[in-house]
Amino acid sequence: MTDVGGIAQDVLRSFVERIERLEDEKKNLADDIKDVYSEAKSSGFDVKILRQIVRMRKMEDHERQEREALIDLYAHALGMLRG
Repeated sequence: MTDVGGIAQDVLRSFVERIERLEDEKKNLADDIKDVYSEAKSSGFDVKILRQIVRMRKMEDHERQEREALIDLYAHALGMLRG
């Protein structure tokens, strides 16, 4: 292991290469997700709504219910909802 300025080159190189591989995997996954959304759109689904559903499914039930209650409250305050 070679040290340059107190830095272990092999260890540093290993970290950088691992990060680069993970960044490549992340890009590939993002491309795959984009492809799935495109496929859903071509099947007639609304991609904006699908994205929102995916975000909502990641939430805990109480978080989702709180968000929905706030949306209803704000919409009601703006006269967007009846009753």
